[in-house]
Amino acid sequence: MDLSDLHVAKTVLDLVGQTPLVHLSRVGADLSCPVLVKLETTNPGGSIKDRAAIAMIDAAERDGLLEPGGTIIEPTSGNTGVGLAIVAAQRGYQCVFVMTDKVSEEKVSLLRAYGSEVVVCPVAVPPDDPQSYYSTAERLMRETPGAFQPNQYHNPANPQAHYETTGPEVWEQTKGRITHFVAGAGTGGTISGVGRYLKEQRTDITIVVADPEGSVYSGGSGRPYLVEGVGEDFWPDTYHADVVDETIAISDADSFAMAHRVTREEGLLIGGSGGTAIAAALQVAKDLTADDLVVAIVPDSGRGYLSKVFDDAWMATMGFSRVEGTVIGDLLATRDDDLPELIYVSPEDSVRDAALLMRKYGVSQIAVAKGDMPLSAAEVVGSVSELWLMNQTYRSDEILDRPIEEVVQDPLPTIGAGEPINRAVSLLEQAPALLVLDGGRPRTIVSRTDLLGFLSPDAGNDL
Repeated sequence: MDLSDLHVAKTVLDLVGQTPLVHLSRVGADLSCPVLVKLETTNPGGSIKDRAAIAMIDAAERDGLLEPGGTIIEPTSGNTGVGLAIVAAQRGYQCVFVMTDKVSEEKVSLLRAYGSEVVVCPVAVPPDDPQSYYSTAERLMRETPGAFQPNQYHNPANPQAHYETTGPEVWEQTKGRITHFVAGAGTGGTISGVGRYLKEQRTDITIVVADPEGSVYSGGSGRPYLVEGVGEDFWPDTYHADVVDETIAISDADSFAMAHRVTREEGLLIGGSGGTAIAAALQVAKDLTADDLVVAIVPDSGRGYLSKVFDDAWMATMGFSRVEGTVIGDLLATRDDDLPELIYVSPEDSVRDAALLMRKYGVSQIAVAKGDMPLSAAEVVGSVSELWLMNQTYRSDEILDRPIEEVVQDPLPTIGAGEPINRAVSLLEQAPALLVLDGGRPRTIVSRTDLLGFLSPDAGNDL
């Protein structure tokens, strides 16, 4: 049957692009300036990364870098992997994707559903560490015959895809009335490609990067944060700083809160990175007039974050929400202000250092973590207890000068600052202490003694 006269896509790849603009009529109701969002969630893979995936594979085929039956290997937070997996399914390639352990299980399962192999690596390591997802991808490339790595962080086809498609769409959909463009930067492909195109159309347009706190784009070290698919710990070649006029840092808490708000008030189920972009866009719009027009990118759907951002238990445990009644935060408010909130040692510090620190502050548990305060939850790699160190030093006093990583125990169980006291009671029946998270970051350690002191009659508190 001849289908040429029917409105039918030849393949699923023909459905990528031409995503809609939606006015945030409720979230932005008190603003003089309208804020529009471009819903990249309507792409077949559910994200903006479908655009770059096609462009990078097209370029690789054209340049002879990817042969029929070859294997695509790529480090990804998930969305690029899905886009590449869709292209691979259509063109007969194998896929191996390397991801960090902060990526949601939904994304891992989704990639496996497309027949891809997924390798998970720790997030709390530097890019040049052999265990990092960048290093792991490079190793797999060396070990796999016929492998091709799109390398979205350095592939010029990535920003070019947005220069040729996303940018023109935004310009045409707004009839050239756009004055401010806001998007997150992971690889930098979207902001660089769209920004360059729009600046060629009107020189007075403002290009704004919405960035997680801690990312290098907004002046951070790149240390781990919880929002996925945006921000970075190094400077990719695909990020073109010359097209960016302003960068706004948004916290994990504000990103997740905005994702919830937009979902519940606008009926748009968006991910945390979409929350980052919209939070920044609203900041931009509050100082503008009715003659201005802000467009923000929503890069993906909230469907990939149902076990995290949209899970009440996860949000509570990470310290992003508070229940009614007496909570862990109330206990913390009664503690001695002279003590550092989180007492910890680095893995390379000695056992002696840990023992001296415990003696100095009179505590029986300390954390083992990489980095400086404020830490992220992913940077806490273990713990040590007074009893454990006593047993180790009793067996051999030589252990005192060995690095703590040689005797480190498992990390303590976590509890959110907004969770109820009775949950702490339950957890402390099985563990000597708990690591308290507040806004996704480790804040302090609470022991059985701390809880007993808080609940004592003299303190005037009870369950």
